[in-house]
Amino acid sequence: MLAGFLGSGKTTLLNHLLHRSGGSRIGAVVNDFGAIEIDAMAVAGALGDSTVSLGNGCLCCAVDAGELDLYLERLARPDAGIDVIVIEASGLAEPQEIVRMVLASEEPRVVYGGLVEVVDAAEFDATRERHPEIDRHLALADLVVVNKLDRADDADRVPELVRSLAGDAAVVPATYGRVDPELLFDCRPREERIGQLSFDDLHVHAEDDAEGAEHGGESGPGHAGHLHAAYDTLSFASEVPLDPRRLMEFLDSRPEGLYRVKGYVDFGPHDHGNRYAVHAVGRFLRFYPEPWAPGEPRLTQLVLIGTGIDCAALDKALEACRDDAPHADEHGMWGVLRYVQQPDGQAEEADPLGPDV
Repeated sequence: MLAGFLGSGKTTLLNHLLHRSGGSRIGAVVNDFGAIEIDAMAVAGALGDSTVSLGNGCLCCAVDAGELDLYLERLARPDAGIDVIVIEASGLAEPQEIVRMVLASEEPRVVYGGLVEVVDAAEFDATRERHPEIDRHLALADLVVVNKLDRADDADRVPELVRSLAGDAAVVPATYGRVDPELLFDCRPREERIGQLSFDDLHVHAEDDAEGAEHGGESGPGHAGHLHAAYDTLSFASEVPLDPRRLMEFLDSRPEGLYRVKGYVDFGPHDHGNRYAVHAVGRFLRFYPEPWAPGEPRLTQLVLIGTGIDCAALDKALEACRDDAPHADEHGMWGVLRYVQQPDGQAEEADPLGPDV
């Protein structure tokens, strides 16, 4: 299972595994937190029918063990020819809940292979300050990937800090999610424990959640304490292209609580040949142009995730970015191109919003 906070690089890591699997056949269960399943779309091109997408909610609360079994059974069928199934959890999911669901699976061909937690090295301190429960997530992991070390101010300190929090789990430094696939596929829990989470631990957590539900209503304090309980999500789609200047004004002025923006943008006459994948987490922003597939509907599809955000106001602001003018301003894309990754690995200009995540 692949877990980690918003923007830590889980989908990037999964795509790396898919393209460098060493011959292993990989299936994926991808859980997006939003009605438009951006992460699943990013993975599906590499996997095709080997992807199961679970959108519009966190797997730990939106799906029970029986439902998860249906998806696992589909991927575990012998005729599917899959060697490894990766469950990519939403960035706001509770890993212990999903571990429990996998352990409760009645699918005989499924064997639990461990929990991999992905950490954003550049945002780790800020994430722990906002969400101290991240320490507990690390303590459950079998392996921790400390990602985005190239963007961290102190590349040596964060892995050492993670090691002090992760107990016996292996800690692997990485950039762009590039880790040895064999390391992940061979990550297996000990017989007595499930990673750092024992069967007794699971039983205690289950009792705590049941008690919380009894005293706190249907979801109970246990659910209220989940990361996603404090977050809002907005899904935006438009058949009308967006004006690049207006979109950059929107992104440059995004409120502090808007932590994550991901999806695809159609700039219409400003670039007929490409759609632009957009990735923003914290203060980091990048665009990635990619050719439109033949016959692909030309849509803008975005998911915004944050805490304390005014979804109605954000939706209105995005609506104002629409532009159906048939001709493009020749300088209109300059603001976007500043955030396009160049072949040498650098952006066109330094990110004025702050250090990369």
